[in-house]
Amino acid sequence: MLQANWTSVTGFVFLGFSNHPKVEILLFVLSLLMYLITFLGNIILISISILDSHLHTPMYFFLSNLSFLDIWYTSSALTPMLINFVSGTNTISFSGCAAQMYISLAMGSTECVLLSMMAYDRYVAICHPLRYSIIMNRRVCLQMAVGSWVTGCLTALVESASVLQLSLCGNSIINHFICEILTILKLVCGDTSMAQLIMLVISVLLLPMPMLLICVSYAFILSNILRISSAGGRGKTFSTCAAHLIVVVLFYGTALSMYLKPSAVDSQEIDKFMTLVYTGLTPMLNPIIYSLRNKEVKVALKKSLIRNPLGTILISTLK
Repeated sequence: MLQANWTSVTGFVFLGFSNHPKVEILLFVLSLLMYLITFLGNIILISISILDSHLHTPMYFFLSNLSFLDIWYTSSALTPMLINFVSGTNTISFSGCAAQMYISLAMGSTECVLLSMMAYDRYVAICHPLRYSIIMNRRVCLQMAVGSWVTGCLTALVESASVLQLSLCGNSIINHFICEILTILKLVCGDTSMAQLIMLVISVLLLPMPMLLICVSYAFILSNILRISSAGGRGKTFSTCAAHLIVVVLFYGTALSMYLKPSAVDSQEIDKFMTLVYTGLTPMLNPIIYSLRNKEVKVALKKSLIRNPLGTILISTLK
């Protein structure tokens, strides 16, 4: 069988959703809407978190990191797909494919760790409110954020390098809409056991272990909430965690099913739709569910809009 190094490959062809021509246009429109909402919503969230001093808290610091991450995550996956759909080419260069694979892995891995850090922040805020500002000081928050980014970027580098050093078969057709690492592995000739082992180890470190930290944090949170006497107090306290739980379930649920599923289960079409969920839908929920429904964010956003001549028109939509 014809083999080639990655350096000799000039480009790849995406099959995308060509097997479902009736839904391709619908998926394009939905993907475009998800991208626009994700990009604009997260830009707004980052901006008001920086400009409004009332939002200079650990919670919004981590949310700003998550928003910045989601912009890169969604842009790396959906922008090439949208451009290819409009141009009708469905191609990507070697360097573009390698960059897309790395960015997607780095942002996804970073989000796994960052979501667990955010769960710990909610645990401290609810279970140790009097010591919250001492425990979650600026230095600790910065260390947690930097640790999340470094962990995500380094593990992605290891995974990408383990695949890029392998030889490819003559087939340059990718049965996906992005350069997803599991799909790229199917184009490799020869033994891929080492690359798969590396991916398995990293997946275990970045999926079940952060999930365990999240579960432990919420076990303590739930125990603390149940001790609150008033129903209103319990509901108000739990509401501060509800959005985070929704994002965690969506992100980890799709990621676990993708990367830790049995090898006997192989449905590429299902994988495509699931990839669309965690690269498009989940990042879109960050500014919608996570922040824009928060009263503090609404107040900060209204203050910003009042300074704009068009602000009075937009303010009514927030009421």
